[in-house]
Amino acid sequence: MSVVGLFSGIGGFELAFARAGFKTSLMAEIEPAASAVLRERFPEIELRGDVATLGKLPEDADIMTAGFPCQNLSMAGDKSGIAGTKSGVVEKMFDLIETSHIQTVVIENVYFMLQLDRGNGMRWLADRFEALGYKWAYRILNSAAFGLPQRRRRVYMIASRTIDPRSVLFADEHGAPAQEEPTLSKPLGFYWTEGRSGIGLTVDGIPPLKVGSALGIPSAPAVLFPDGEVLTPGLGACEALQGFPKGWTDIELNHSRRPEWRMLGNAISVPVAEWIAKRIVHPGDVLNFRQEKIVSGKWPSAAWNVAGERIAVIASDWPVALPPRSIAEFRNGDWSRLSDRALDGFIERVLAGGLRVPAGFIEALRAADRKVRKAA
Repeated sequence: MSVVGLFSGIGGFELAFARAGFKTSLMAEIEPAASAVLRERFPEIELRGDVATLGKLPEDADIMTAGFPCQNLSMAGDKSGIAGTKSGVVEKMFDLIETSHIQTVVIENVYFMLQLDRGNGMRWLADRFEALGYKWAYRILNSAAFGLPQRRRRVYMIASRTIDPRSVLFADEHGAPAQEEPTLSKPLGFYWTEGRSGIGLTVDGIPPLKVGSALGIPSAPAVLFPDGEVLTPGLGACEALQGFPKGWTDIELNHSRRPEWRMLGNAISVPVAEWIAKRIVHPGDVLNFRQEKIVSGKWPSAAWNVAGERIAVIASDWPVALPPRSIAEFRNGDWSRLSDRALDGFIERVLAGGLRVPAGFIEALRAADRKVRKAA
C-alpha cells in the first residue's frame, strides 16, 4: 500500500509507517526547517511544499496521513477553531481526498479540539468524511502507553472506505494504570515556564513537549530528580522522548532562531503511529466497549460511525501498555541544569498561584537553586 503524507512535519508518520512496511510516495510540508529535515531523512521521497498548491495525489496512493496544523485548536493556540488561518488548510485536504483514490485516512491532532467550540472541529471532520462515504473512528491515545515517559494525549482518527476503522483503534484495551503519588523519591517532570494555574506535574516522566509557554519561551519541561538536580532535556533527549532516533533534527539549518523545539513540539510520537500502522496491516477484532449515542455538547474522548450512527465509546487512552521506560533512562550529557533565574521565577509563580505541590518540592527546588548559584 502506498502512502501520501500531508502536513508531514519532521516525518513522524512517515518513519512509523516505514517501520510497518509501508512505502510513502509523496510528502508535503510548508515549514522550511521541517522540510529540510524531511529532505535529509527521506531523500528518496518526493517532497512538495504548501498543501494548498497540490493539484492531485499519485494515482496509486491508498493511504493518507495528516497531522494538520493545531495552532487554532490547542489550549496554547488562539482557539479560533478549525476554520482558523492555520487549521483551515484542512479544507484542501478534503479536496484532495475527493479527487483521489485514497481509501484510508489517518489524522492526528490535539485533544482540545473535542472541547473547543463544543467540538465543532471534530463535528466538521465527521460531516466531511460521512459525506464522502467513509466510515470513521477516533480515540485519544496517550504516548505513555507506548513506552515513552511523556504524558502526551492526542486524538487519532481513522476514516476508511475499505476497512473497519474500529479494528484499528478499538481492538485493544489495557486501561490507564493507577496514578502514582508524586514524591521526591521519583523523578518529577514539570513546566518550569508555568506556575500560576498549573505546572503539568508528571511522575517519572514529563508533561507534553509543546511549542510555546506562558512566558513565550519555546523550551522543554524540567525534571526534579531524586538526587536533587533540576534538569531540562536537550534536543537529542527530546527527539528520543518522541520516539525519533537521536540526531533526527540535527542538520544544517539557515535560521537565525533554532526551530527544533517547535518542530518537536508539533511532532507526533512515533511509537503511537507505528502501532496504528501495524494495526492497519493486521486489523483486530473489535472489543465490546460500553457505547452510547452522541447527543450534543463537547465530543467524547472516543467515538465511531460505521453504520450511519455516531456512537460515543467508553475507552481509555491506554489501548496497550508497552514496557515503560523511566525518564532517568533518557538522562545523559544532553541535559542542562535549570538556571537560578528560571528556578526563582518558577518558585515565585507557584507560591503566588497557591498551587498544591508534593511535600518538600519547593524546598528541593530552593536547594537546587543554591547549588546552581554556588557553581556559578
